[in-house]
Amino acid sequence: MGRLIYRDRASFDIDDRILAHLRIVVMNKLRRNEGFMLQLPVNEGVRQASLWIHASNALVMQFYGGREPAIDRELIDQMMHDASGADGLTLTAAGIAPPPAPPRRPVGRTAN
Repeated sequence: MGRLIYRDRASFDIDDRILAHLRIVVMNKLRRNEGFMLQLPVNEGVRQASLWIHASNALVMQFYGGREPAIDRELIDQMMHDASGADGLTLTAAGIAPPPAPPRRPVGRTAN
């Protein structure tokens, strides 16, 4: 389990594997000078925290695992895509949030 520390004010425990992928996403987004919203689960009676990730905000990522996690290129691509979207990147306790389902269309006859 790793830790993300945001502006010396808040810290979040994140699985080392997900944190390693998040590190790559943050590095690439900030290299392009692109800020993004990051939603993280919180265990303190709060459903989630939303953080604005930008070069002006200090971030520290600490890894506690004994070995470096394998990087999944498809997961990086999905996280980059989500981070660039209107809702930003949402992490869950299990990893990243699934993409939103397309809107449902009513079944049956349509009005003419």
